[in-house]
Amino acid sequence: MSDTNDSCVLCTTPGGAPVWQGAKLRVIRAEEPGFPAFYRVVWTAHSAEFSDLSEEDRLLCMQVVAAVERVLRVQLAPTKINLAALGNMVPHLHWHVIARFDWDSHFPAAIWAPAQRERSPEQEAALVARLPEIDAHLVATLQPWS
Repeated sequence: MSDTNDSCVLCTTPGGAPVWQGAKLRVIRAEEPGFPAFYRVVWTAHSAEFSDLSEEDRLLCMQVVAAVERVLRVQLAPTKINLAALGNMVPHLHWHVIARFDWDSHFPAAIWAPAQRERSPEQEAALVARLPEIDAHLVATLQPWS
């Protein structure tokens, strides 16, 4: 495991809209059309697998993932939270934390599956309008890990 990989998009770019940066990881808001409350917890050092981390670092990572999930649940009351750490397209350790709603175009299927219905621009816009507030809650909640 090295600290950076020049060919890795998560080593060379933030990977989305930066929300919070800690010493070992960061939280970004992904830019996925139709899914405005899609966040990623990204390990800073280049590592492909969760098991590459020490026990202490695995605990830190999951504490931050759980904290992001809790903020989204409390602030947005989504129908479901999806957590994923696939890393097939970008083999750099990161967790997807996605607030899902029964009105979203793909629910209850995964966001990468075919759409189940048309997108709801009004509901998406209402959610987008709340993102600065959500981001502020995330920053405050994640402060102990800064």
